[in-house]
Amino acid sequence: MKYIVEIAGDRHELDLIDGQASYAGQSAAAALLEVPGSPVHVVNIGGKQYQAVVKREGPKGRYVLWIDGWRFELDALDERARAIRDLSAAAAGAQGPAPVVAPMPGLIVRVHVQPGDRVEAGQPVVVMEAMKMENELRAQVAGTVKAVHAQAGKAVEKGTVLVELEG
Repeated sequence: MKYIVEIAGDRHELDLIDGQASYAGQSAAAALLEVPGSPVHVVNIGGKQYQAVVKREGPKGRYVLWIDGWRFELDALDERARAIRDLSAAAAGAQGPAPVVAPMPGLIVRVHVQPGDRVEAGQPVVVMEAMKMENELRAQVAGTVKAVHAQAGKAVEKGTVLVELEG
């Protein structure tokens, strides 16, 4: 089955057929194993193993992954579901850059931007500590920093707007 995986605005096609994963013209044996009773998954690709913490977040196909201390927000949908979501989004129209919000309660460690800065999609803007890990929060789209509400050393709750962007 073909999946469309979107990370920081970039789309990637991944084919999964009978234990084989194909990406960018390369193919390897692949398996995903759940660790019972935990959000940890073991991913085996071409004989190499990776541990990933996987959390479903938001609408169908939206996930947050933590792999080797890196945090990734992504959408992973099969071709049909991706086409339906694209058509729905096109009908809804543009809504402008999304603010960077705290995905969970935590402590702000560093703020990399200030009002007026230009940011690109995927650029780190804030680092927060949560669950004993530093999480780098990135801009989802390119834009200009309108306001910064995050302050190093301050605790924040889930959903707190940390950085506002404008087109």
